[in-house]
Order: sequence, then C-alpha cells, then structure tokens
Amino acid sequence: MVTTVVSEKNTAKAVGSGDLQVFSTPMMIALMEQAACECLVDFLEAGQTSVGTKINVEHLAASPIGAEINATANLESLDGRKAEFSVTAACGEILIGTGTHSRVIVDAERFMKKLNE
Repeated sequence: MVTTVVSEKNTAKAVGSGDLQVFSTPMMIALMEQAACECLVDFLEAGQTSVGTKINVEHLAASPIGAEINATANLESLDGRKAEFSVTAACGEILIGTGTHSRVIVDAERFMKKLNE
C-alpha cells in the first residue's frame, strides 16, 4: 500500500484533467501504479525494473484537498515477465477507485538503450 495526501499539486485543476480542486484521476492512477511497482520488488533481479503496459480503472468518488489516499495493488498473476494486478484506491473507508493494471519486467539498461537506437 502507498499513501498520499491531496494537495493543490495533485488536483484535477493542477494537472489539467479538470477544473476542480479534487484529487485527479491521473494522480490516482499514478498512485495505483506505484503500489503495483512495490508489489514486484521481491521478484526483480539486479538491473531489472517494470514498466506499465495497460491500466483500466474507474474513479468512483471525489476527494478534497487534505484527504489521505491509500492505493493498494494485489498481484493476481505473474507469467514470465508479465504481471497482472487488481488495484484500488481509498479515502478512509470510502473506495474511490478500482481496476486492473498490467506491467512487464524489463532489463532497465537494455530498455533505455533501445530508446536511443
């Protein structure tokens, strides 16, 4: 589980995904991805990392500035390099987001080298 507090920097208005001072959907997704990354730490070998390849989420409820948001990822399957997660976000007892997320384990150096080819 990872946690953040809603501030002016992560609102819909600040990130350009709306006009309101509430926790933005893009920042909720980023928190869910962060939770998924933490789930994979024990499965990575030296020099490896993971990259997100797919996310499908619903943002169910708004959260005001000052609210504490918790995101959780559960590893549903790990098939070779491909990892599948169920993800949620909550504000206290209120579920504010739910969905699925896919990541692929890669060699970090090799991945970055391909960008320059």
